[in-house]
Amino acid sequence: MRSISSKEVAINEAIRASEVRVIDTDGSQLGILPIKEAIAAAEERELDLVNISPNANPPVCKIMDFGKYRFEQAKREKEAKKNQKTFDIKEVRLGLTIDTHDFETKGNQAIRFLKSGDKVKVSIRFRGRELGHPEIGLETMKRFADYCEEAASVEKPAKMEGRNMLMFLAPKTNK
Repeated sequence: MRSISSKEVAINEAIRASEVRVIDTDGSQLGILPIKEAIAAAEERELDLVNISPNANPPVCKIMDFGKYRFEQAKREKEAKKNQKTFDIKEVRLGLTIDTHDFETKGNQAIRFLKSGDKVKVSIRFRGRELGHPEIGLETMKRFADYCEEAASVEKPAKMEGRNMLMFLAPKTNK
């Protein structure tokens, strides 16, 4: 039999416990056995002794085909990864004194990003004396959030960070 140890699962001789609780292939418990007897029982069935719960007292081991167990685990991880939703963050930069047409163009661009499922980071860079008027930036950000309202919800409201004012918009979920 094999004594190879996977990253997180100990099998056969790699199990470092004097006694283990053993579960048979059909799910019935064989009880608490010394490690030598448990490995012998697994070898008798031409299978592996896999430590499925190492933190229990005593550790829980199951008699099974380790290759099949690893395959099933990889399949479950792949399925879980497939169901995860990933977001890209796209950035839209505005000027403090942005003109109406430019504002609408940037707004339409942001709406397009949001409808394709991406999050949008809206930023305004303050230059020179503009730093003395953050309220104008807040007003621009509020106007932008209102413009994108049908496709976005404000994830993080506008906030100054150094010379920049940042706001994050997330796509609205259709429930």
